[in-house]
Amino acid sequence: MEKTFNTRSMIFTLYGDYIRHYGNVIWIGSLIRLLQEFGHNEQSVRAAISRMSKQGWLQSEKKGNKSYYSLTERGRKRMDEAAERIYKIESPSWDGEWRILVYTIPEEKRHIRDELRKELVWSGFGLLSNSCWITPNPLDEQINNLIQKYEIEDYVNYFRASHEGMKDHQNLVENCWDLDEINELYSQFIQDYSQKYIIDKSKIEKGDMTDGSCFVERTMLVHQYRKFLFVDPGLPQELLPKNWLGDSAAALFADYYKTLAKPANRFFESVFEHGNPDVQKDNGYDFLNHPLIHNHTKDNS
Repeated sequence: MEKTFNTRSMIFTLYGDYIRHYGNVIWIGSLIRLLQEFGHNEQSVRAAISRMSKQGWLQSEKKGNKSYYSLTERGRKRMDEAAERIYKIESPSWDGEWRILVYTIPEEKRHIRDELRKELVWSGFGLLSNSCWITPNPLDEQINNLIQKYEIEDYVNYFRASHEGMKDHQNLVENCWDLDEINELYSQFIQDYSQKYIIDKSKIEKGDMTDGSCFVERTMLVHQYRKFLFVDPGLPQELLPKNWLGDSAAALFADYYKTLAKPANRFFESVFEHGNPDVQKDNGYDFLNHPLIHNHTKDNS
C-alpha cells in the first residue's frame, strides 16, 4: 500500500497502541514486518530506529544475534505525557467559571513562550488577548504541571473567574475558538469514514478482509481521529453550537474501531509472537477499549 505517514511517526504509534502493552520491547525483525504493511521498507525502518536511538527515545539490547528495541525512560515519559494530553478526559458539566492564565515571559525565554503556547492549545485553552488564555475546563493540575515543567512561576498569574460582560458566553467562545472550522473537519471525517466503515464491516463479516488490512485500517483510523484532540478544545456541552458534529464523529470512530480491533490485534500478535516468544501481554490490556473511545462518547455508550 502507499506510504502515508513517516516511518518515525508510525514507530511511535505502534509503541503507543500496541508494543507498550506487550512488555514495551520488540525484535527489530517484527517491527520491520509490521511496517511493511504500511509500505515502509527495511532500510527506512532501520534508519528511523537508529535516529530514534541517537535521540534517546529507544534503547537496544542484543539477545544472541537478534536486536530488541524498547522505549527508554524518556520515551516512556513522553508516551505517558502524550497519552494524557491526547486522550483528554471528557469535561464534566460546566461549573460556570472560566480559568484564566496570564503570563509575561521575558524575551530571552522566548523559546519557552513558544512551547507553552503549543501546550496551551493542546490542552484546550483559547487565546482571548495577547498572553491571556482562557478555558471553561478545570485544568488546574495541567497548569501546575506546565508551570513546574518550564519553571515559570515568576511570570504567571492564574485565576478562576465568572464572566460578567460585556458579551455573552457564546461570543466569548467565538472569539477564542473557531468552532465552525473544527465542525467542518468533523463533517469531513464523517463523510470520509461512514462509507468506509460500512464497506469494511461487510467485508469482515463475509471473511473478505485480511487481518493485515484490518491492522492497517485500525492504525490509520486512530491516526486520523487523534488529530481532533489537538484542535478540539473539548468544551462543555453548554458552550457548543446546536449543530455540533463532535459526538457523531466520536460514535462513528468507536463503532469502526471496535469492528477492526480484534482482527487487527490478531495480526499484530501473529507477527509479534514469532519474534518475541517470551513476552507476555499486560493482563490489564483490552484492545477493544481504546482511550479515544471514552473522550466524548459516554452519552453514546
